[in-house]
Amino acid sequence: MGDRLRTESARPTARAVVVTWNGAHLLPACLDSLLGQTVADRLEVVVVDNASQDGTPELLRSRYPGVRLVTNPVNLGFAGGVVAGTRDVTADAVLLLNNDATLDPDGLERLLATLDAPGNERVGAVTAKILLDGWYRERPARGTVPAGAFRRGDVDLVPADPDEPGAVRVVNSTGNVVTRAGAGVDRDWLAVDGTESTDADVLGFCGGAALLRTSALAQVGGFDPDLFLYYEDTDVSWRMRAAGWTVRYEAGAVARHRHAASSDAASPLFRYYNTRNSLVVAGRHASLAVVATSAARQVAGTALAWLRRSEPRPVRVARVRALLHVARRSPRTLAERRAMWRSAAVGRAEVARYLV
Repeated sequence: MGDRLRTESARPTARAVVVTWNGAHLLPACLDSLLGQTVADRLEVVVVDNASQDGTPELLRSRYPGVRLVTNPVNLGFAGGVVAGTRDVTADAVLLLNNDATLDPDGLERLLATLDAPGNERVGAVTAKILLDGWYRERPARGTVPAGAFRRGDVDLVPADPDEPGAVRVVNSTGNVVTRAGAGVDRDWLAVDGTESTDADVLGFCGGAALLRTSALAQVGGFDPDLFLYYEDTDVSWRMRAAGWTVRYEAGAVARHRHAASSDAASPLFRYYNTRNSLVVAGRHASLAVVATSAARQVAGTALAWLRRSEPRPVRVARVRALLHVARRSPRTLAERRAMWRSAAVGRAEVARYLV
């Protein structure tokens, strides 16, 4: 496949967009994995720097002179970063990769093969198999979750050496899905590698490692910079589905992700954007029943957090700010909802089949 691609036009087949903010310590592993792709000669690599203060531009100029740098004067988040990184794209596809992730050497080749396969002309995005970086072992859950570990039901997944008995790889994502309560989640989150879903048809792509068809992205209007962070990939996926595009999962394209290495899932910033964007995206796309359930869930969660004081005060305040923003924005969200579904090629009920 690589030989076939190399004989085609010199125009890049794909543009990789890596959005970063104060992630100089993460970028070398990420960029080395992109430059080491089997079809690296058909790949243009763009790093979008969201006003980092950690020497990111200097790192790129000194160690990666072949990587194009796009500098934003302020932090525009992941969504705004992708917009900046795709503004002048001429390649047929856009590869998204988190700055705290790496892509196996044949990852792009496999993603391109799926996108280009006969019969896949209406595939708008191909989402990779994302594994949590490192190895883990299972043990019964007890007390608080240890540092670096994850809890799955009554089991803790704790970091392990690869040669340790019972050591396993753990799945981060095989694509994005949305629950009937309006929550966006990674499909197969924390499943042991090898036990995950094999269904190639999934509601949405995970922006941590995915290949998007440029024409599909352009048709649906690209990423919404107002979402800033979280749910922006689910929003694009939903718009692709409504426009008649599909999303596929490619198990052979493997990325490895240092989960939350570039963001803090317990921070007020995470809570604000996660709460706000879940409601905005549901309001744009989901049925009224899902919208109502999602709103009730978020309001109840906020009330319980205050009653129990189960979160630091700044996180609880972030929840309230998010709810107020959603309420003020509701006329605009309703207008977006009407405009999108009025022009949709696929009915809302058809897309809703993917809710879990």
